[in-house]
Amino acid sequence: MISQVPAPKLKTQSFVNWFRSAAPYIHAFGGRTFVIAFGGEVVSEGEFYALAHDVNLLNALDVRVVLVHGARPQIEAELKERGATIQYVDGLRVTDSEALACVKEAAGSVRVEIEALLSMGLPNSPMAGADIRVASGNFVTAKPLGVHNGVDLQHTGAVRKVDAVAIQRRLDLNEIVLLSPIGYSPTGEVFNLTVEDVATHAAIALKAEKLIFMMDTPGVTDAKGRMLKELTAQEALKIVKSARELPLDVGFYLPCAVKACQNGVARAHLISRHVDGAILQELFTREGIGSMVSPEPVESMRQATIEDVGGVLSLIEPLEEAGVLVRRSRELLEMEIERFYILEHDGITIGCAALYPFAEEKAAELACLAVHADYRDAGRGATLLEFVEAAARKKKLKRLFVLTTQTAHWFVERGYAEADVNDLPRKKQVLYNYQRKSKVFIKRI
Repeated sequence: MISQVPAPKLKTQSFVNWFRSAAPYIHAFGGRTFVIAFGGEVVSEGEFYALAHDVNLLNALDVRVVLVHGARPQIEAELKERGATIQYVDGLRVTDSEALACVKEAAGSVRVEIEALLSMGLPNSPMAGADIRVASGNFVTAKPLGVHNGVDLQHTGAVRKVDAVAIQRRLDLNEIVLLSPIGYSPTGEVFNLTVEDVATHAAIALKAEKLIFMMDTPGVTDAKGRMLKELTAQEALKIVKSARELPLDVGFYLPCAVKACQNGVARAHLISRHVDGAILQELFTREGIGSMVSPEPVESMRQATIEDVGGVLSLIEPLEEAGVLVRRSRELLEMEIERFYILEHDGITIGCAALYPFAEEKAAELACLAVHADYRDAGRGATLLEFVEAAARKKKLKRLFVLTTQTAHWFVERGYAEADVNDLPRKKQVLYNYQRKSKVFIKRI
């Protein structure tokens, strides 16, 4: 009879594994500024209730949060109720005096509702003991957009400046800053702004770590409809400039993501507003849930430093336990860390390899090649191998050899030929472990 593990234990273990894997992100995000933008639909359709829980969690993890809300559906409702004329030019609302009154009413109503939900603190709820303080005010200076296609947009404006210093002071007090789609001019005028304009300028002014747009669609897709999890700003710009018709919200937010990344924002994320916990899934899991735009490629390779010891250890320990790699102590790894090269994905070590030269014979051992289980089957091992081979050529080495027990075919497919122990450098022959019976493969480079 085969015993079965109770389902609750599986769920518990799954939670434990996820929580442990989230630790690097928790460390990385502490003290950083996130700008989160969402349309008025999130409030009108009741989705902000769950979002407030996630914002509370980010705040508890010492993330500095700036929320930027829209109010389009609320404004539309106010205009219809008053029987006012609704006019658009180039996708921009013409905000006359009557429309401006509706904007003020709608934005004020949304702001109050958000503040109310962020003030929750009932026992036995995710908001218990939150004690969140929300700061809002005249942080955004605006200017009129003027005349477009012969039509005066009147009180429709654009962001002129965001008072980053004032916002930083409120963030320093552990407050959440709430920005409305309204700006003020030095002349005392009020202007109707777009949520994406306010969010983008705020993220740039604050040098935010992340700019997050919550959309109707799950993210950015390619021409075949496949989700694009990661894009550089340059790749995203090509999509924006292409003739392909984009979903309305992607058309609004993707150019803003590009602009933000080109002006100092580290990451921009486009995620679905309809998924409960979408922000947490995007930020604290390796695979994410939406599309991420970055100034440069998310993955990079470099020589390891002493600060990388912990990341390399966590990567190779499962393979050591499985007998694939020879065990290395932390002390040994600290002494040899300069021989390692690492592959990083968004600041997380996901691959490594080591190069041990034998200068007299112009040879080197390629050792400890490993890729995290979540990132295999995407050619990363081969990319890492090519990088290390290039590093060996720079050192004017003529051949590389590997000792392996389980990946012989993989190395053969990449130009390595099986050899004998006697073909190894003499010093390596002395150290060869006959109990492991590792196969020897050599490649001339």
